[in-house]
Amino acid sequence: MTLVANIIYAVLLAVVVVFAVIYISAIFQTSGLRSSDGQYRMLAATVMATQSRAQVTMAAVQAGLAQIAASRAAVEKLMIPVQ
Repeated sequence: MTLVANIIYAVLLAVVVVFAVIYISAIFQTSGLRSSDGQYRMLAATVMATQSRAQVTMAAVQAGLAQIAASRAAVEKLMIPVQ
């Protein structure tokens, strides 16, 4: 009877250990998802700030190009001989 009891205890212990490992694994996965979620949120905020700065810079570049085009047109007008 002791051999059967030892086998039953060993099987029960194995089941408890397996469930404990699964539970602990789930806890670690959840904490990992939370930390990566926070990192993704910080990355998204950084990307949004960078994108808005890029849009401001692009608007300034377009304004500068418009000024250059206007100056070029004025210079071309002066350089074309009057007929």
